[in-house]
Amino acid sequence: MEKEQLENGLNQNRRKFLSKLSLGIGSAALGSLLIPDLFKGGASPEEELFAQLPHFAPKAKRIIYLFQNGAPSQLDLFDYKPMLQKMHGEDLPESIRQGQRLTGMTSGQSKFPLAGTIFDFKQYGQSRAWISDLLPHTASIADELCFVKSIYTEAINHDPALTFFQTGAQVGNRPSMGAWLSYGLGSENKNLPAFCVLLSKGKGNGQGVYSKLWTNGFLDSVHQGVQFSSGDDPVLYLNNPEGMDRAERRKMLDHLAALNQENYEEFGDPEIAAKIQQYELAYRMQTSVPELTDLKNEPESIVKMYGPECMVPGTYAANCLLARKLSEGGVRFVQLYHQGWDAHDNLPGQIVGQCKDVDQSSAALVMDLKQRGLLDETLVIWGGEFGRTNYCQGKLTGDNYGRDHHPRCFTIWMAGGGIKPGMVYGETDEFGYNITENPVHVNDFHATVLNQMGLDHEKLIYKHLGRRYRLTDVAGKVVKEIIA
Repeated sequence: MEKEQLENGLNQNRRKFLSKLSLGIGSAALGSLLIPDLFKGGASPEEELFAQLPHFAPKAKRIIYLFQNGAPSQLDLFDYKPMLQKMHGEDLPESIRQGQRLTGMTSGQSKFPLAGTIFDFKQYGQSRAWISDLLPHTASIADELCFVKSIYTEAINHDPALTFFQTGAQVGNRPSMGAWLSYGLGSENKNLPAFCVLLSKGKGNGQGVYSKLWTNGFLDSVHQGVQFSSGDDPVLYLNNPEGMDRAERRKMLDHLAALNQENYEEFGDPEIAAKIQQYELAYRMQTSVPELTDLKNEPESIVKMYGPECMVPGTYAANCLLARKLSEGGVRFVQLYHQGWDAHDNLPGQIVGQCKDVDQSSAALVMDLKQRGLLDETLVIWGGEFGRTNYCQGKLTGDNYGRDHHPRCFTIWMAGGGIKPGMVYGETDEFGYNITENPVHVNDFHATVLNQMGLDHEKLIYKHLGRRYRLTDVAGKVVKEIIA
């Protein structure tokens, strides 16, 4: 009788019926949990999802990417240039700029006055890395970090630059880095997604983030990132609705799977098979996600390490702690986005708050992973989509200035995952405008990250609409000098 009623509802309006049944098990979030055609070649779901092997022995098993959305100023944080202090207020020499393009926000300026940072710098660690006083906690772990000061990109505005770092292309509808890693390596834990996304907002001028940054693109939809919210239900609608227990849910899913299987055999639509597995993964996540996302039982020593904001859901500190738990639980790629770094004006006022948001918890994440024996197998990355200019946007005073977008050179840092610790790689000129040593393009960055995960960027390929695509497009080289 129960099956007959379900069949009648299914025949009346199959998609509407499935949508209604999905309430309570993640219909809003689980569109990102679809999996590929599980019936091709007779492979089981576990064989399809969890049997992918790397191209060679990996140095890292998982990644936590602390993306600083909006572009932090390398000149106020990592790239110390005394020449800017010396020539503060003087015009940027044309011999340095060399006619390079500017954004529409400063291209109309009659002058480009150099702006030295108002913040103090010191050298730290065996590498003698220059780090601003804005980042004391980061400075304290300098010997764990590899600073790459010569990253560059062609993109000069936020949307294409952000999309480029996340997907390897400045246009949309390409798989994100996390999706490529999910596609290439699968999941470590069948009860959790391979790719999770966490969002936070800082005190500065924010740039938006959007789902295309963690999309699966043309890959199977199982590889899309699953966004966690900051509310009581980190994955929306994951829990059973009122009046339904786990046993009833299991019984309903079995009936639904049988009906979907009949439809698959009749129509051969792979999305039907995907729907079956979507519900199954949601069912398994009902037990794993609540435990992982509960931060209340963390010991006082961990709360002290990350700072008190780690107990406030949705903050950067809380997301860093959650990222550690997700990574420890087997999530292959955890992507954090922290908004607020777009300081076109009043940079000194904005950057102080941003650094307070991220400094302690970023350093805590690295040391927490190390004390748990996980840093060697976890690659942590910190950085934005481009840098900031050495000249002032708008009015320059003795203690206030803004900086425009600068794609020619900027700094990121990496830790763990087989990257050399206590190292500074690359250099810029005395004005902090051009790279003078060891340039690292976005494609090179992606090739290196994939390499640490045991993937050859030239072999990680997906054919779509007659073309073979990869994360690094037709470029990219592994930066071997920073690999331990």
